[in-house]
Amino acid sequence: MKGVNEDALIGKVDEREQIDFYPTGYRIGRTKYIFITGGVMSGVGKGVFTASLAHLLKHYGFTVTAIKIDGYLNIDAGTLNPYRHGETFVLADGTECDMDLGTYERFIGESLDAGNYLTSGKLYQMVIRKERAGEYLGRDVLVIPHVTGEIKAFLRRKAHEKPYDILCVEIGGTVGDIENVHFTEAARQMVHDEGRDNVMFVQVTMLPYSDTSGDQKTKPTQHSVKKLLELGIQPDVIVCRTHGPLQKRAREKISLYCNVSEESVISSPELENIYSLPSELDKQGLATIAAQRLRIQLPRHASAQIPLGKYAAFVANPPSRTLKIAIAGKYAPSRDSYVSVVNALRHAEPDLGVRIAVRFIDTKLYDAPSADVAAVAHDLDGVVVPGGYGKRGVEGMIKFIRYCREHGVPFLGLCFGFQLASVEFARNVCGLEGASSTEVDPDTKHPVITLLKEQRTQTDLGATQRLGDQKVRIVENTLAHKLYGELTIRERFRHRWELNPSYRAVLEQRGLVFSGFSADDQIAQLFEYPSHLFYFASQFHPEYTSRPLAPHVLFMAFVRAAMERSAAAK
Repeated sequence: MKGVNEDALIGKVDEREQIDFYPTGYRIGRTKYIFITGGVMSGVGKGVFTASLAHLLKHYGFTVTAIKIDGYLNIDAGTLNPYRHGETFVLADGTECDMDLGTYERFIGESLDAGNYLTSGKLYQMVIRKERAGEYLGRDVLVIPHVTGEIKAFLRRKAHEKPYDILCVEIGGTVGDIENVHFTEAARQMVHDEGRDNVMFVQVTMLPYSDTSGDQKTKPTQHSVKKLLELGIQPDVIVCRTHGPLQKRAREKISLYCNVSEESVISSPELENIYSLPSELDKQGLATIAAQRLRIQLPRHASAQIPLGKYAAFVANPPSRTLKIAIAGKYAPSRDSYVSVVNALRHAEPDLGVRIAVRFIDTKLYDAPSADVAAVAHDLDGVVVPGGYGKRGVEGMIKFIRYCREHGVPFLGLCFGFQLASVEFARNVCGLEGASSTEVDPDTKHPVITLLKEQRTQTDLGATQRLGDQKVRIVENTLAHKLYGELTIRERFRHRWELNPSYRAVLEQRGLVFSGFSADDQIAQLFEYPSHLFYFASQFHPEYTSRPLAPHVLFMAFVRAAMERSAAAK
């Protein structure tokens, strides 16, 4: 520390083992903590369970939020490949994060922020920054108590923020993963710091089914709980992901060998629609179990149907009408890459009384000049071309966009889809041969899509895009104006490239209508093609802000158009 008297500093060193990692004014017991861990395998549904639990607790009157903790050393999820990690979700404040944060927002119905997301990279960055600033008062900085202390401080800051009654904290990966040990240890320490009545643990595990014996096998669950016990944590609730209902015999064995009551062994069966999971958990009294374990009263008695109960009713009595809608993108082999798009489509189903059969089309298979998309596109009721980066799959996406434009198929372009639809229109309607994006072809003769001005000097890739909530000015007397009903809206963005303003007039002369712009009118954000049934694209990501109880207007309009086309074809 600059100008510090080292002898004076030595005299001030705190020799206690325990360090104070509490926000000013924090009161132990004001907030209860529920930690959700996973066992047996990853991808077992911890995120959906955490979101469903938060939804239930909020419905019963608690103030609740959810935090996702990931072990990787990336500062955030912005540079992760969708093939490896699924979709990168973007929060209102611009935080690029794990797709589970999107699930939380949809189930809780509230916008989250950077305080709801922690990675090991972000954590160690905080620790090193403090160490360099001399904030640890001369101590040798260790995993315990410093790293675990900063984890606890992060959780407490969020808890103290509102303050919240309950914090649901999902620890990514599975119990025993070396990259998550410090997080699990911090969770264990929370019992010591906060008191046993203020902390609860839930273990989510997979119960495989044996065709040979005809029963669900509990041994993997037993071993995962044993590993958790080795780390000093006894789960209070065990959630079993199963194909079909949880068998009574399996429940009894898990209860006996894992030291939990039978009513605390919860079934989480495979469901056709994830939004029906809260209803399944509510039937098993999960909110009451959590309240009893944490020694708190339910603030109010909930109505017979929880808010997302309409989805359970929809699944129980599905409409006979089905639409075939394709998501045509370069990451289609990894369906987690388009989680928010699929969810935004699902949000329209109950209100419009239709089922959507989503087809994932890998556009890389159609990049070759000779590849024809007609064979797969001719019977589609609608096509979404979602976000993405890079050259692979671009020509295939452009072919699907052209097919939609020329054959009257409802089309919705999102971010990259907006850019490529602009390129397709420039090539095939305006006659600008070789038109492209400088991302795809830096030497293109017609750079219809080019880097945003502020991006041209960027060298780092992480957290440097145009991110988060931005104002959009809507043009009067356009379809966008009719759909939104407002002249100024806010939407979430994640992009580096934009429509080249030099080409806007050329596209407009041939019938494309730009109906949304940035607040300074410099960046085109929306376009529509009035001569088409529904041909609409946005530079922003409306899928990020669509909610199960508040479907996004663009997706609703798109699905309505698909229904109209489907009806006309019969």
